[in-house]
Order: sequence, then structure tokens, then C-alpha cells
Amino acid sequence: MTQASDLPMLPFTKPTMDEATIASVVEVLRSGWLTSNGPKVQAFEKQLSEYFGGRPVRTYNSGTCTMEIALRVAGIGPGDEVITTPNSWVATANVIIETGATPVFADIDARTHNLDMDKVEAAITPRTKAIIPVHMCGLPCDMDKLYALAAKYKLRVVEDAAQAIGSSWKGKRIGSFGDFVSFSFQVNKNIMTAEGGCLVINNEEEAKLAEKYRLQGVSRSGLDGIDVDVLGGKYNMTEIAGAIGLGQMARLEEFNAKRHALARHYFACFGDDFEAQYGAELPVADFEQSNWHMFHIVLPERITRAEFMQKMLDQRISLGFHYAPIHLFTMYRQRGFKEGMFPVAERVCRQIVTLPLFPLMNENDVERVVGAVESVLRS
Repeated sequence: MTQASDLPMLPFTKPTMDEATIASVVEVLRSGWLTSNGPKVQAFEKQLSEYFGGRPVRTYNSGTCTMEIALRVAGIGPGDEVITTPNSWVATANVIIETGATPVFADIDARTHNLDMDKVEAAITPRTKAIIPVHMCGLPCDMDKLYALAAKYKLRVVEDAAQAIGSSWKGKRIGSFGDFVSFSFQVNKNIMTAEGGCLVINNEEEAKLAEKYRLQGVSRSGLDGIDVDVLGGKYNMTEIAGAIGLGQMARLEEFNAKRHALARHYFACFGDDFEAQYGAELPVADFEQSNWHMFHIVLPERITRAEFMQKMLDQRISLGFHYAPIHLFTMYRQRGFKEGMFPVAERVCRQIVTLPLFPLMNENDVERVVGAVESVLRS
């Protein structure tokens, strides 16, 4: 009989990179042009723009600075409020503070784990200038309600689409419409550049300003003309990252198709009675709009997340959790946030775990994970 200790460790995620992409990185290293908007980055931006329907796209060294730059391009600053979700990586709220604006949280929907748009509307004040929704796990938020609110109250939208490349809303790709749309290419995303991100922008005027913010506010003319008229940072993407991105874009549809297949197998293995039998919650089974970046389950209250994760590790399966509630971090408590303010997000964030889901997995891996989950919950 096979013991858990004899099984290979199944990681939470693992990037896929082919030999052609590795060769292209070596080519960059040999070329000597490693940074500063070289041919690989330019080609990657061109591909991304085409993918998003011809909209202007600029690449960056993270999917965090993209959101901050979008807020700055939109003129958000001190005295303004920006509404976002407490259920996200902390960067989603931190970028608001970076601009000098005030983060305001709204609770989430219990099923989708995305922003509850009714709660968003209730949080709008005369100081509200923007909304940052998150497409959690690649499942889009309610875009119709989101942009109806934005139009009604004259608000800018910065979509945190870090997890949503390849996702869609009613047949339209996320990023191909809307206001600012920020994507991450961090190593566990559906495509990655190791670290990196891009911002989809509305027009060339905003794109030029976003370029200035990308590299110290610099604008150039001729051979030696240089000026600085805004306070920018050091956020440019490297040529190495651009080369990886080109290789990854060529396989995006393949990667997302594999994720869909694995997610379908998760649902088939859990079966129709899993939630009733174990008191846990599966994600929304949306195979039309989600890119299946992650597969979450919400644990029953009878077991702590730490206990569950340890028991899964004992069976050589690594899990993640996404996310801790932002408003309960010390820095945000110091701003007046406390327990009980966003009860849905607090419950979900306390009990949620992320199961392994990445293209190098197979159906046997999924069956192993499901068997282990059920074994732990039974015990």
C-alpha cells in the first residue's frame, strides 16, 4: 500500500516554459540589449494590443505599479476616495494609499467572491473618484453593474484583472473594453514573465502619460532632448521578461484550455453532493467567462484553515489561500477598520483555500487532490 510519504509533492503551482522560450531568453542575453523598451518588449506590447482589440497597451515590471499608474493618469490623489474589495492581495488597496487617496472597502458577494455592486453603490460619497474591482480567480465581476455605476456617478474604473487574462464578459475579452485594465504576469499567473504586468489604456494621450510614469517622468525628443514634468518611478519591463512574454502569449489559449479541463475534472470528481455532504463551498462553475486561474473551496467552520492545510501537506499536497482580508492588516486597522465591517469577506477569507491548478497537472493529480480533501474533511 502506498504511503503518503512515498508520493511526490504536488506543488500549489508550477510555471510552464518551453525550450523555444528559453532559447529566446538566451538570445536576449547574448544581444546585450537587456532593458529600456527594446525589440522584445515592443513586440510583446504589440501582441497584447492586438489581443485586446487594438487598445493601447504598455508593459511594466509588475501588475501592482500598473494600478497605481492608472490612478495617477486618472488624476486620483489626496482628498479622493477609491472603493475596492477587502478580498484581494494587499497591493490592490496599497496603490490607493500610494497616490495619497483614501481606500474605501465594500463587501463581496458570497458566491462569486467579487465585489457586491450594491455595497459599492452604498459606499459612494461626493469624494469617491474611482472603483478598483478584482476579477477573482479570473471570474469577472458584474461588468454591466460596474460600468453603470461608473457612468451614473462619473467615476473612473481601474480593473484589477491580474488573474483574468483570457477571461470574458458576455463574449467580450476582459481588457478589450472598459476603462483602465491591469494585468499581472507574475510567475503563477495564466501567462507569466517571471515578474511583470501590463496596463490597457483608453487612448494615446493617456498612454503617453503612462509611459512617463513608467520611467521617472522622462520624455525625450531628438538625440539629446529630455524633460521631466511628472513624478514617475522605475517600472519598465526588461527585454528578458518581454521574451518570456512572447513565448507565453503563443501558448495562452493552450494553457487556458488545460485549466478549463482540469477545473471540469475537479467538479466531476467532487460530484453534486460534495457541498451538502461536507459543508464546504465550491466555486461558481462558469466555463464561459472564467479563465480558471485558481480553484477555491471554502472550508466548513468545524476545521481551521491551518489545520486543513497541514493535513493536506501530510499527504504531500501543497495549497495556497487567497486572500487574507486587507482591512484587518495592522496598517489598515490603524486607519479605523475592524472586525465585523465586511462579514462576508471576513468569513470567506478566514476559510478559503486554493487547490493546485496549473497546466502541467493531469487528471490523476486532480483525483489525488479531491481524494485528500474528502479524507481530511471526513476526519
